[in-house]
Amino acid sequence: MRKFNLKENAVRRMMDPEKQAASAAAEETCQESPVPGFSLVSRTDVGRIRKSNQDALVIGCGLAGVADGMGGHNGGEIASAHTRDGLLREFRGITPDKQMLEEIVKKINLEIWDQQEKDATLTGMGTTLTLLCPSGKEMLIAQVGDSRAYLIRGGIMRQVTVDHSLVGDMVRRGVLTEEQAACHPMRNYITRAVGTEDTIEVDLYTEKRQAGDRWLVCSDGLYGQMSRAVLQELVMLENPEEAADRLLQTALDNGGKDNITLILLTDETGGENEEKQYPAPTENEDGEAEA
Repeated sequence: MRKFNLKENAVRRMMDPEKQAASAAAEETCQESPVPGFSLVSRTDVGRIRKSNQDALVIGCGLAGVADGMGGHNGGEIASAHTRDGLLREFRGITPDKQMLEEIVKKINLEIWDQQEKDATLTGMGTTLTLLCPSGKEMLIAQVGDSRAYLIRGGIMRQVTVDHSLVGDMVRRGVLTEEQAACHPMRNYITRAVGTEDTIEVDLYTEKRQAGDRWLVCSDGLYGQMSRAVLQELVMLENPEEAADRLLQTALDNGGKDNITLILLTDETGGENEEKQYPAPTENEDGEAEA
């Protein structure tokens, strides 16, 4: 299996004004109700060591996710921002299913790959992606890389996604414990990322929704800075705002060695009596699409 140490590549490129404008426009498309049926709290921080924040929050159009960019200096920012903007663009006006979710992630993967093919200074850039997409009474989850999604239900926290990383593979084979993996010198090696190949395998999960569920989506800069016991204790704090603040501060206090990004999503309805989230665009008299 091919291994990448994408988080240590040195790539230097500034994001141009057109990319910044596209990012702002994508975020504006879904501001009124980012994830219908859910309350949402998010945090992102550069941490104590990094000079820039290459994580991107994906919030809007019924989506909640984290993209952790890699590729040095600004390459990681480009990959994670393109993933965020592409998802918000593609999900505008649709009610997705599992197949559509996979197809969209693969399309964005190819777009990032094509950027590298056209610009050698971007070689090696990519991003993780952990994405929640409520669809009726189900939660769809897409996973690439080592960011994570946890489900907290009935006082129990469960990791839903599987890390695509070298140490993650070793833990699953019984070679390492989770504690050993947390401090292993190759813990930053990931085995799958968005944008590093022209094709990609996306892990897809489906969970039945229940009112009161709490979801945590986070980059490794959060869960890698504290034990599972501490993570569970903090994520279960009654007030989501306090929980998010405490999680972020604990990661910083424990070193803040990477960018830190998290989303806490609380299911208010369990999918009951929810109408279609975003109607498909209609055409005006001139045949142009209208939102």
